[in-house]
Formats: sequence, C-alpha cells, structure tokens
Amino acid sequence: MKAIEVKGSIREDVGKKTAKQLREQDLIPCVIYGKDNIIHFHTHKNSFKELVYTPNAYLVNIDLDGKKHKAVLRDVQFHPVTDKILHADFYEIDDKSPVWMKIPVRLEGSAVGVLNGGRLVQKMRKLKIKALPANLTDEIVIDISPLGIGDTVKVKDLPYKHVNFLEPDSAVVVLVKSARGATLPEEIEALEAEEAEGEEGVVEGEAPDEEGAESKE
Repeated sequence: MKAIEVKGSIREDVGKKTAKQLREQDLIPCVIYGKDNIIHFHTHKNSFKELVYTPNAYLVNIDLDGKKHKAVLRDVQFHPVTDKILHADFYEIDDKSPVWMKIPVRLEGSAVGVLNGGRLVQKMRKLKIKALPANLTDEIVIDISPLGIGDTVKVKDLPYKHVNFLEPDSAVVVLVKSARGATLPEEIEALEAEEAEGEEGVVEGEAPDEEGAESKE
C-alpha cells in the first residue's frame, strides 16, 4: 500500500487554549495512540489534503522531530459550520500485527446487463478489511464485465487472499438492476433461439429453380 509522509512536532501543552492558537496558525492538533504512550503533536493543515480530501487509502509515515512512526488515520473532527479540520487521531501500527482499514472499491469493465439496458448500482464504495500492513491493498478491484441483469457481487465473492473482510459475507457490493425497457436474460435466449430457427429454415428450404420461376410468369 502507498504511504504518505506527514511532518509534525511534539506539543507539550495539550490545553484548549493552545489548540486554538495552533489552529489560528493553520496547525492541526493530533494524537498517535496504539502503543505504550499517547503522543500529542501538531502538523500543518496541508498534510491532510491527500489523506482526507480523497477517496484513496494510505499508510502514514509520521516524522516527529526526526522520530518516525508508521500509522493509519483513524478519526478526523471537523468544525460543524466551516468544515475545517479541528483534530485528528492516528493509530500506530506494527508490521507483525494485523490492522483494519477502509479500502476503496474500484469497478472495472462494462457489465453485460448494463449493455442490455440494466442499471448498475454500487452499494458499497469502501470495504473494511483487516490484514498485516504488508498485505494491505490500495483498492478492491471488481471486474463487472460478466454481470447480467439481476446479478450481484457480494463480499463473499471477492477473491482476495491474506485479507479478512470485516463486512458481512452476504453484503452486496455491486449489482445490475432491471430497468424499464431492459432485455432480460431469458428474453435474450428466446430471441437467439428464434434467430437460429430462421437461419435453419433458409438453409434447409429448397430455393425455386429458374424454370419454376418462368412458369409462374
């Protein structure tokens, strides 16, 4: 999985007054937890451009005055009116311990059912998974090409090894719904059968000879 580097500085004073002063300087108060001690630090608001304002998922390499911490973003608090970031929580991870993350889903291909008039519905745009950091994936890719009208892809259908999906197995990720005017699979089979019968009739039937055609005249 791709990683983003965030640089920050340890903060000794964790009071509300200090936090307000930091925000006035475009600095965001943050914490890292997950190991022995909770670490309070601050970083510039621009550090969150790729972390928050994007559908992608990333690991975060946090550099605090030269000391490195590998983490994942756990929570972000926004101002209820301005939507500015007020605070962020990071969880420090260990390469030997599984960690959970929400990973974006990317659909690939053109569904057969959509080409026949159906409507594609993506129920889940992110999936919660748990895996060792080395096995975390940037995205969950689903090939929707074979999907006909009425077909679905559920969590249990996803062929990802070394990844534990924390969503219910029966949860539908994507499906093709029928729409007015859509050609259903059984209707397609009936049309194909009719066309095949018509072609067989032309092959087996005897074409009128020239003499027959002249006698009719």
